[in-house]
Amino acid sequence: MVIGVALYSTSAHLIVRPLPSAKHAFKGKPLIYVMKIRTRKLLGTVALLLLAAVWSLMGMTVAQLPWLASSGLRQAIFYVVAGMGWVLPAMPIVSWMLRPDPT
Repeated sequence: MVIGVALYSTSAHLIVRPLPSAKHAFKGKPLIYVMKIRTRKLLGTVALLLLAAVWSLMGMTVAQLPWLASSGLRQAIFYVVAGMGWVLPAMPIVSWMLRPDPT
């Protein structure tokens, strides 16, 4: 099953291998399949959920370290940084998810 839109350029992102039978249909032109936005949103949602789970587990692990658990000020700074820090790795995922389909 092929998910995507056929493109005839080499600048397409997220290339999926074309079917062997599809190579002969276009007489030498490279056939490239690009994910549709629905597929990107599904995969991006799974990636964001995985990122949030791993980030929170790592944050809880680091928060239990003795040098951090002994100071309220250090804990407050850590929780602010850790709470907002997941946004940086999430931004490329979200921008990839929302990229429009090629026409």
